[in-house]
Amino acid sequence: MNKILFLSLLALCVSTSVEAGKGRQPCSGKKGGISHCQGSKFICQDGSMSGSKKTCR
Repeated sequence: MNKILFLSLLALCVSTSVEAGKGRQPCSGKKGGISHCQGSKFICQDGSMSGSKKTCR
């Protein structure tokens, strides 16, 4: 019984982390990733401001 519970919880954790990784992240691709935040906007490694609707904290 404990083994089944453990495997069920493990499967839930894996599926949740896969879902969280889906979608594009701010400054992805050629922009090189996030450098820093300026207010609530993401500033990319290439110096440009991300067009993302996500907020930077």
